[in-house]
Amino acid sequence: MKMRYIDEFRNPDLIKKTLEEIERIVEPDDHFRIMEACGGHTYSIFHFGLQELLPKNIEFIHGPGCPVCVLPPGRVDEGLEIASKNSEVIFTAFGDVMRVPGKKGSPLNHKAMGTDVRMIYSPLDALNIAIKNPDKKVILFAIGFETTAPSTAITVLKAKELDIDNFFVYSNHVKIIPVLKSILDQPNMRIDGFIGPGHASVIIGAHPYEIIAKEYKKPVVISGFEPLDILQSILMLIKQLKSGESKVEIQYKRVVMEEGNVSALEIINQVFEDRPAFEWRGLGAIQNSALKLKPEFAKWDAEVHFNVEKIHIEENKDAQCGEILKGMLKPNQCKLFGKVCTPDNPVGALMVSSEGACATYYNHLYSTMSS
Repeated sequence: MKMRYIDEFRNPDLIKKTLEEIERIVEPDDHFRIMEACGGHTYSIFHFGLQELLPKNIEFIHGPGCPVCVLPPGRVDEGLEIASKNSEVIFTAFGDVMRVPGKKGSPLNHKAMGTDVRMIYSPLDALNIAIKNPDKKVILFAIGFETTAPSTAITVLKAKELDIDNFFVYSNHVKIIPVLKSILDQPNMRIDGFIGPGHASVIIGAHPYEIIAKEYKKPVVISGFEPLDILQSILMLIKQLKSGESKVEIQYKRVVMEEGNVSALEIINQVFEDRPAFEWRGLGAIQNSALKLKPEFAKWDAEVHFNVEKIHIEENKDAQCGEILKGMLKPNQCKLFGKVCTPDNPVGALMVSSEGACATYYNHLYSTMSS
């Protein structure tokens, strides 16, 4: 049975034709450094073996698009500190947060030690837990780029509508454009173009990337996640680079609209506002790069209700997550890669999530060596 939007973007003939066109226009002296900003793209590039299919002078730089990977360890500890010190608190989080290592262990480690930690599949799951446990205080450890912020915002509005006063959001939602600008502002940074994240762009659309194209003169092509999607996006980027252009294009037109999802953006703006600054793992503090609840929703803001004490944890200096996120090192060039830092024992956050650059590299190398 054929699957629409899947089979045509895995069509071998179309993939071969696109690769031939890329090979035709890329010259031996060219060297293109292209950052895929989304962890889903990193996974697809390795899963489908695209790097091996492309000319050697097209280099992928693995960007900061996995929200779990860029979360500083102190944020996890702050949430868990509340739950471990208050027996009436239930800590809820998505599955990929459960293994993020903090100073005193991951959420799963805390669960094993008796803290009430529960995995959820939707922010509404956390709200339902709060409704069913009126004698408890339920914290939603909210995380993600603009992709997931609308679902958190809707849940806050639902809590307000139902007047639920034992549900709290610990917001770690981040924004894609400020971090791309921060990376481009790094000294000696060389990125020729961006494969724009498909998921976040469904919400924010194409217009916010104009600053990358116009001010930084870097082309951006918003891409889907199938192999033909990514190859077509690379072809579009190279055509721009060869012609000296820098504009924003959408390859993922079956999903992404120029203006984004207007309704979702309105809900985000209704509930959230920018934080003045937010700490990113390996990248430091970036201004206006994250979202917090607006003052009118302070009743449901965990950082306000619990008066959270900020915890700063020095990252393991041997874990070179920052250099990898900036494209200065490949994951397997990190001192700890595959030795003490593995998917089973992640030291750096890039090894935690299946979409983290290090975990993707490790799993790809392991499967290649095993075959």
